[in-house]
Amino acid sequence: MTQSHARAAKSIDEVVGRLRAIEARLDPADGVACFNRMYLRVAELIGRTAAAGSFQDRAFTEGLEVALANLYLDAVEAADAGRPVNEAWQPLFEARGDRAVRPIQFAFAGMSAHLSHDLPLALVATCIERRTTPDTPPVHADHLRAADLLEQAETEARAAFEAQLGTPDARAAESLQHLVGSFSVARALDAAWATTQTLWHERNLRPFHDATLAAVTGGAVLAARLLVTPVLPPVLPPVDEG
Repeated sequence: MTQSHARAAKSIDEVVGRLRAIEARLDPADGVACFNRMYLRVAELIGRTAAAGSFQDRAFTEGLEVALANLYLDAVEAADAGRPVNEAWQPLFEARGDRAVRPIQFAFAGMSAHLSHDLPLALVATCIERRTTPDTPPVHADHLRAADLLEQAETEARAAFEAQLGTPDARAAESLQHLVGSFSVARALDAAWATTQTLWHERNLRPFHDATLAAVTGGAVLAARLLVTPVLPPVLPPVDEG
């Protein structure tokens, strides 16, 4: 797992600080800002939970969260510098200025890339760095504890979405709800764990590893592009008044 940014975050506190800095400088309507708000909430929850001693292996969890955050921070820095972002993040960054896309669509598109693509890479890299395996306790147990926090953030995002829906077009609202309902943190985390297992066993079999990663990346891109699809009222045929 390579990192291209000039200075990688080294702690969850630093991650939270950098996410807050991104939030402060971006237009709140920017699609990246919409994801950043949700991710900041997740990072704060994980940081507080880790500080409270609720993870069995705090050092592993913090190392994982920092490695994972740095992949997103890489994408932000690349976009700021006018460089291409990682393919899995391209749908979010390319659509960030489209005001026909709702904030929750941006948030879930980013979370989809974060979980389905970046999380398996970060898990494998952290296991290698700490000389453990995905199957060694308590890696999976702490993964499930973090999943609870992610699902909490998802629930909060959905509640805010429902409260702010406010469109007079019932068909457009229904279509948007169906689109947003196609994403699930729980399903994304299950898929991420399965991908982690595969990449772990293929880590020394580079052709297979690369083929798996290419397939995962392609799926992540497709899911994110669907999530940032503008949902507009259907064009109805003219009424025949004759």
